[in-house]
Amino acid sequence: MHRQPVGVARTAVLIAAARANEQRHLDRLFDDPLAAPLVRAAGSATDLSGVRNLAGDHFVLRTRYFDDYLSTATTTAGCTQVVIMASGLDTRAYRLPWRPGTSVFEIDLPDLLDFKQQALDALEAAPSCERVAVACDLREDWPRALFEAGFDPRKPTAWLLEGLLMFLPVDAVEQLLRLVGGLSAAGSRIALEHVNRAFRDLPQMRAVHDRFDELDARWQSDVENPVEWLGRHGWTAATTHQSELATRHNRSIPAITDPVKVGDARIWLAQGVRNEM
Repeated sequence: MHRQPVGVARTAVLIAAARANEQRHLDRLFDDPLAAPLVRAAGSATDLSGVRNLAGDHFVLRTRYFDDYLSTATTTAGCTQVVIMASGLDTRAYRLPWRPGTSVFEIDLPDLLDFKQQALDALEAAPSCERVAVACDLREDWPRALFEAGFDPRKPTAWLLEGLLMFLPVDAVEQLLRLVGGLSAAGSRIALEHVNRAFRDLPQMRAVHDRFDELDARWQSDVENPVEWLGRHGWTAATTHQSELATRHNRSIPAITDPVKVGDARIWLAQGVRNEM
């Protein structure tokens, strides 16, 4: 077995632990039987339990939001390629009911992808699509790595940037969006998560920032108007608030995203459609 995730890769274990906990509930918002075994293989996520407790159901609601996005993008919208940036311990290639012919590209650091592959092989897990692991640091030439893995920019693509952008500097975020746009055929979709400055500055987030700093996972960017921002990059977008998701799925609004408690602080969940260029 490759070494367990360390440093920034520990954040992937945090999210997998949230999915594993959700799997225990009869009214769970998704099925992910692989999450718990992955967390065990990674050595648990107790070192990040404080972050998960503060998040409440945010990670669970976020997961379901992006699950629904991918389902719509690859069925109704006709995207035949999915690219998950900084995929971590994501198991959507295994647990979602993909349409035949769908290719799911997972981009992440080589060590983390190797760890996940070995853990999934030990479970004899089989993907429900054509899963393609793309081992590449996003600070390097990831478009080239994606091309070499079989990605076709002429086909409509569903892009997923979940739990990523806040960890990147502003210039890196802008470059990432430019590159994604340049690889997106007409009809492509994008979904992402980001935060605004008020959320970064919340007093209750200080302990989270301190813990993430220890993992070399410092939050470095934010956005005030994701719809306008995505529009500048060629996408027609809309956002969904966690309170709406909580109501839709009969869950409590996570305190960290409740406007009554955090005012104008926002975790943005956004989706966009590629404009005709």
